[in-house]
Amino acid sequence: MEEYTLLRQFADSWMLLVLFLFFVGIVIWVFRPGASKEYKDTANIPFRHADAPASQQDQDKATPQEGDKPAESKEARK
Repeated sequence: MEEYTLLRQFADSWMLLVLFLFFVGIVIWVFRPGASKEYKDTANIPFRHADAPASQQDQDKATPQEGDKPAESKEARK
């Protein structure tokens, strides 16, 4: 049997199964019960302060208080 034909048959049968199982594993990993906290933390990265992570108290605030300023980048402070 030719090498190309052997690899083609392997790709059509077993590799298809392996890649499908890999896909199902990724989907299960993403939607596992403990993942929501990790994804919530990652989703809030843009709202953290420039020098330190936002505290839980800062995350709970819905509206900015008087005198609050947005975090400045390090380049803007120079």
